[in-house]
Amino acid sequence: MSNHEKYMKRALELAKKGSGKTNPNPLVGAVIVKNETVIAEGFHEVLGGAHAEVAAMQSATQDVKDSTLYVNLEPCSHFGRTPPCAKAVIDAGIKEVVIGMVDPNPKVSGQGIKMLQDAGITTTVGILEEECKKLNEIFIKYIVTKRPFTILKTAMTLDGKIASATGDSKWISGEKSRLYVHHIRNRVSAVMVGITTVLKDNPFLTTRLESGPGRDAARIIVDSKGVLPLDSNVINPKSNAKVFLATTSAINPLKEKQLEEKGVHIIKADGISGQVDLIKLMNELYKMEMDSVLLEGGGTLNASALQSGIVDKLMFFIAPKVIGGKDAVTPVEGCGIHLMKDAVGIKDMNVLRFDEDILIEGYL
Repeated sequence: MSNHEKYMKRALELAKKGSGKTNPNPLVGAVIVKNETVIAEGFHEVLGGAHAEVAAMQSATQDVKDSTLYVNLEPCSHFGRTPPCAKAVIDAGIKEVVIGMVDPNPKVSGQGIKMLQDAGITTTVGILEEECKKLNEIFIKYIVTKRPFTILKTAMTLDGKIASATGDSKWISGEKSRLYVHHIRNRVSAVMVGITTVLKDNPFLTTRLESGPGRDAARIIVDSKGVLPLDSNVINPKSNAKVFLATTSAINPLKEKQLEEKGVHIIKADGISGQVDLIKLMNELYKMEMDSVLLEGGGTLNASALQSGIVDKLMFFIAPKVIGGKDAVTPVEGCGIHLMKDAVGIKDMNVLRFDEDILIEGYL
């Protein structure tokens, strides 16, 4: 492993510390090295706070002049919530910058690098690029397509069931698998379920980590008729996270008023056959700076999400259990495909183990 790779790996480790706190900004870490010694480290800790490069410079144990900066994402070149980092790097007298990946944001893309080069700073780009892109897959999708990065997560038995014929589903996956999902909740902007899941399971959809409560994502309930009970746990838990009802014009005006009085934000996205248009919904979430959605719905919502094309990533937990039963619920319901050539293709598969459970991840 080269020194460039060693210090970039450290920058990536630092970047992860901002997980769930910087949305919709990217995860960025920075390391400053002088005379082969690390003299400063930093990461983007919170939205609106100092960017990683500035945070690192502020923590330096000695003058950063003539040092080398390692950062997993191109330093920004424009005024956003904070001043441009590229200028701060130039003003500090740093002589070399090693960058993991070019910023996909059209406001920056390549301009930060050009600023550094024009100032006479040696720049190297593309160190551990794939790892850098993987870390910020949410940011890349959000900033390039202007839609949230959507993860479809489900837990099923070996025979492909997410609940028995009676609807019982607690618990299919094991404790470690469920804890991992809470870490994902802690990372994303929103958790989304369908009304059937709320009526059957009455979930809280909050985040609980080993160390205690985590950061709760916004809760979104897809409910075309607006039948969400006013005493549902998704509305009433002691959480500061917002609750959204994605519905249609079919909602009863009185019920709409009652929900709003309970603090529920209504999003109307009329679609075909009286259903919620998920693409319209994603567009609305983008406008609210929600960069990511964890879809934890049932088979019907999963089918609609796949059909609409909003899903970017799949997370299928498989538990070593067999339920059986032709009426038992499956992860993806709906009409399904008619020909195998029309099946949804998955690429870049990854397999993880959580005790006896297996997680298969992949991208559409």
